[in-house]
Amino acid sequence: MGLLLAYPWFDRISLWGLTHYFFPLSRLWAAATVSNGVPEQFLASIPLSAEGIDMDRVQKALFPTEAARTTAAAVNTAWEDAFFGATPRHTEELVAIETARRDRQHALNRTRWNFRFLLNHSIPIIQPQTPSIEEVVELYGAALQDRQPVFAPPETMPGIEVSRKVPGSAGTEYWLRFASPSQRLGDTVYAHVYEPEGVKNPPTIIFAHGICVEFDHWHGLVDEVDELCRMGIRVIRPEAPWHGRRRNPGHFSGETIVSRSPLGPLDAFSGALREWSVLIDWAHNRGSKRVAIGGSSLGALMSLLCADVARDWPQYLRPQAMLLITHSGHQQDALLHGALAKVWKSHDSLIAGGWTSELTGQYISLLNPDWDLPPVMEPRNIVSVLGQYDHVTPFESGLELMDAWQVPAANRFLWKRGHFSVPMTMIRNNEPLHKFREIMFANL
Repeated sequence: MGLLLAYPWFDRISLWGLTHYFFPLSRLWAAATVSNGVPEQFLASIPLSAEGIDMDRVQKALFPTEAARTTAAAVNTAWEDAFFGATPRHTEELVAIETARRDRQHALNRTRWNFRFLLNHSIPIIQPQTPSIEEVVELYGAALQDRQPVFAPPETMPGIEVSRKVPGSAGTEYWLRFASPSQRLGDTVYAHVYEPEGVKNPPTIIFAHGICVEFDHWHGLVDEVDELCRMGIRVIRPEAPWHGRRRNPGHFSGETIVSRSPLGPLDAFSGALREWSVLIDWAHNRGSKRVAIGGSSLGALMSLLCADVARDWPQYLRPQAMLLITHSGHQQDALLHGALAKVWKSHDSLIAGGWTSELTGQYISLLNPDWDLPPVMEPRNIVSVLGQYDHVTPFESGLELMDAWQVPAANRFLWKRGHFSVPMTMIRNNEPLHKFREIMFANL
């Protein structure tokens, strides 16, 4: 399948499917998860008029969603107790509970399809909640003069709970959880850890996922970096703000970042980077002599910002390498002008909410890396994978940033692919991962 799908035609189909199916169905599904099985409450949460809608059919679609939601919640409660509770559990029991948790979350996510009969109505892809200019100025106005405090790591690191461990396909797997150091988020952070077998004090990468991606809640997602664990690198996958376990009720994963722009991206990026500093500290305390950051799409954009602002972090918290998959050089290229931003009508919502393009650009620019200063890690320790046909995170500025940061040509992989076919290509071509492994183990 990788051989068939790793071509640009797959990107066109993927974008069409996201626009016409996944996102509108996700908006319907998100409303269903907070409707308590009541059709009127469901329609109000979308929002959608009841005119011309078969309410009996709506009721029949809500029943399995509500059943799947309550089942998934019950299994997740059992999972929390089994993996983080005081009572020891046998490995076989832990594997069974983790399998059940993933199965139930996947089943809940699949109930989106029950609402496809409503797609002939005008379904909003997201529920815009554009913040007022006054609110953003109050929270981030001072950052226009000095953004360092916004991204500073916590003075005191929160305590991290480590779950019990289970065998995985590429090593040993377990989870971390801790209170987010971001007051704006104020929730619990979960991170899935993939530990290589037989490697003492392995180097670590904190690898962030793309927007709307939930690696812990779906079966069968394409994993670009699973192979890194087999190569002897510890991989930590944190759940991004408002994704997975951190999803806001009534919203699908990632929707809050988009619907609350520019406040959503500001909160998400600043919160995520402070959380990464906690994970970097944890990895060093676990014996990793080299800690890297990286990500795909949204995760790559966050990594670029981290590579800039971490120059102001204490030395032991500064990441030493970076792996980037599908990224731009300017955040507004993806967040305001990329193909998905156009699907979500991010810019249109802002203009309707009283924002000007200039003012929006000023605040989104707070998330841009500084092109004139070198990154916190040595440029030779950066690996970049870009697609020439990527219109989601337009690659041109990403390539220009790699030039500005003087990343060696041998560390750059520019493929004739798009945003979605790049990860498919990496399944069959892991040359970028081998290059990254070489960097992570050099002189250790």
